[in-house]
Amino acid sequence: MAEELSTGRAPSTEPVSAEWREPQRTTSSFTEQASGAVDKAQDKAAELGRTAESKLNEQREPAASALESAAATLHEKAESLPGGERVTSIAHSAADKMKSTADYIREHDVRDMMGDVEEFVRSHPGQSLVAAAAVGFLVGRALRR
Repeated sequence: MAEELSTGRAPSTEPVSAEWREPQRTTSSFTEQASGAVDKAQDKAAELGRTAESKLNEQREPAASALESAAATLHEKAESLPGGERVTSIAHSAADKMKSTADYIREHDVRDMMGDVEEFVRSHPGQSLVAAAAVGFLVGRALRR
């Protein structure tokens, strides 16, 4: 009836022409293409994440060994450091923490470490922001040189 009023003719019972359906096909095709591109990008990101995780896990043992070696050297040299008993005590404490860190790196994979970092950040947000700012400052200075 509305078509009768606007055009002066009776409403058509013919099916909608292909011209009117084409935008729907184009939209559907675009949606499918976009969805495919998103899936492909997600797959690529996941693959890159797995590759990075694998490479980091491969470097855990060498990093732990280097820390352990540095801790042993610090323990050996602590007695000969100038500054007396206080400096010696601080050196031994630092060496012990380095050894503990080496053990932690050996015992935990990258996912475990990331989980621990996330937990720490949630429970200590202020300290985490200060640490992030300090690290950012140091990295910025290092990159400027």
